[in-house]
Amino acid sequence: MSARNNNKLPSNLPQLQNLIKRDPRSYTEEFVQQHHHYQSNVRIFKLQPDKPSKELSELVMFIAQVAHCYPTELANFAQELKELLFSHHTILDSDLRMTFCKALILLRNKNLLNPTSLLELFFELLRCRDKLLRKTLYTHIVTDIKNINAKHKNNKVNTILQNFMYTMLRDSNPIAAKISLDVMIELYKRNIWNDAKTVNVITTACFSKVTKILVGALKFFLGKDVDEKNDSDLDSEDEGPTTRDVLMRYATGKKATKNKKKLEKALKVLKKHKKKKKAEVFNFSAIHLIHDPQGFAEKIFKQLEDSKERFEVKMMMMDLISRLVGIHELFLFNFYPFTQRFLQPHQRDVTKILLYAAQATHQLVPPEIIQTMVMTIANNFVTDRNSGEVMTVGINTIKEVSARCPLAITEDLLQDLAQYKTHKDKNVMMSAKSLIHLFRTMNPQMLHKKDRGKPTEASREAKCHEYGELDSKDYIPGAEVLEEEGEEDDDGWESASMDEDEDDEGWIDVHHSSDEEQQKEVVEKMKSMPTEARKAKAAIVSASRLLTQEDFKKIRLAQMAKEIDAAPGKSQKRKIIEDASDDESKGELLSLRNIERLHKKPKSDKETRLATAMAGRSERNEFVKKRNKLNPFASTTNQDKKKKKNFMMMRYSRGVRAKSKRSFRDKQIALRDALLRKKKQLMK
Repeated sequence: MSARNNNKLPSNLPQLQNLIKRDPRSYTEEFVQQHHHYQSNVRIFKLQPDKPSKELSELVMFIAQVAHCYPTELANFAQELKELLFSHHTILDSDLRMTFCKALILLRNKNLLNPTSLLELFFELLRCRDKLLRKTLYTHIVTDIKNINAKHKNNKVNTILQNFMYTMLRDSNPIAAKISLDVMIELYKRNIWNDAKTVNVITTACFSKVTKILVGALKFFLGKDVDEKNDSDLDSEDEGPTTRDVLMRYATGKKATKNKKKLEKALKVLKKHKKKKKAEVFNFSAIHLIHDPQGFAEKIFKQLEDSKERFEVKMMMMDLISRLVGIHELFLFNFYPFTQRFLQPHQRDVTKILLYAAQATHQLVPPEIIQTMVMTIANNFVTDRNSGEVMTVGINTIKEVSARCPLAITEDLLQDLAQYKTHKDKNVMMSAKSLIHLFRTMNPQMLHKKDRGKPTEASREAKCHEYGELDSKDYIPGAEVLEEEGEEDDDGWESASMDEDEDDEGWIDVHHSSDEEQQKEVVEKMKSMPTEARKAKAAIVSASRLLTQEDFKKIRLAQMAKEIDAAPGKSQKRKIIEDASDDESKGELLSLRNIERLHKKPKSDKETRLATAMAGRSERNEFVKKRNKLNPFASTTNQDKKKKKNFMMMRYSRGVRAKSKRSFRDKQIALRDALLRKKKQLMK
């Protein structure tokens, strides 16, 4: 029988650790013995810090596990470990260095260590060429800062760490600087450090000479938030007219084709208004937190002009500049001639460059600067010598530029582009119609009379303001459909209620019209009023009463009706021109789909069609009828063998040769001979 000796406390550290955690005072002597042993190993380690020491590793982890049981005896333990790491981290054995770091993390988790000094030490250790160590430190730094700010923002600790990270981003060691940047980006994405200071510290990384750091910072500003709510949460019935309101208004009356078309168009207008009414969801709020976007954009553009980075990095810099200029409406006039150099159909990623050019336009840019770029796009892309896809991309870009800067296109160019509405290529035709539809709602006077479509009240009121002109109003547009304060309701609205002061027997039944019918009657009355009279009444109503949600709903319905109903004095018989495209509401950032939108799918080349056919054949064997032989080793028939033979072997075989078809002349001769033979037989 073998002797069992499992109670050697001085040497069995896991067992001693378990016992100390249960009753620290009873095992003080054993702990002191191990602590002295640890101190002697530390003295030996200092003599040769580059040598591995398994015994020291075990003692360090043991003491870290029981440090909370003897706070007085181990008051200097954490500080001693930090000094050892700071002094010898470059030459330490990798396993021993990892053990020291894990011990410090354990002490920090037990709240026995100040987070500020430990995190500063860990950022220094990021310079080590140890990938596993850097990954461990990165995870701890992010988790620790998250726990520090779990209950409330610890601004004091955050400020100290952010200032330290600002110096780390400028560190000479590219690995340490890159991981520091990754930590700040991760904390921002987790909504822990999502303040302006963090964003402006990250902006300094955009000017780094290290490509990885530069790309990381650019990707941060060009990224997208994933925290986007469902559209159903934004479409509240209390915020405006609903589909039911439109149906009740246009579905009452005669069931004629004319009313049906009006209802369909009203639903389209409602859909467009709902898109415009949605709460703005920023693609990335970090761009909005930059303190000096103008200076930042100018520095990035100067860096772009002098950059020798690869083309993909330059494209990212162009994208960031275009977003800054478009979102903050900056003045960076040299950016537009810079992009013009790349606006050629054969240019690599030209659709993205067109997207950046359109994204960088806004209404504060002088028209003469944008017009030069628009003419370059028209001359290089919208010509008959190019393919339909190239022309479509050019017209789509001009449309998006014009939507953001209405004065960017001249009247002559617009009318020339409008003539492509009859182009043989469907993509070009639909893009031209989309451009026409944009100016019907924005400035129809720039179009030919035949391209203005059915004149509506909204199109007649549409006006393109001159450069720098403000569109300020002292009234709420559409408020003329409401009644003034104290005005009698003479449209048939009556009400009946039970007066509590009088001894009435109950409610009095009174016939009254519906909300939709009354609103329709009021809008019809407003049509006959002159424009100035409408503005005067809207100003009186806006100043005389407080508007409720119901009032705003009526105003929106009346404004939608202006986009549908014909203008006063115009014929109702003119055909309603359908929208050429489903216009999206103008957001802060453009999508590449706005530029590359094709209404007709292009034909696939031979390789694509062949790949699709071969992909469809991959699972064809499941549908083939399987014939199982009773004996799998039996021979096959001659018919089965013929199926597997090469065609050239069976070419002259009887079963393979096709029957030769007789010509019409041969059939005539054969018929004649048959009739003659039949006649001879009858004569006999």
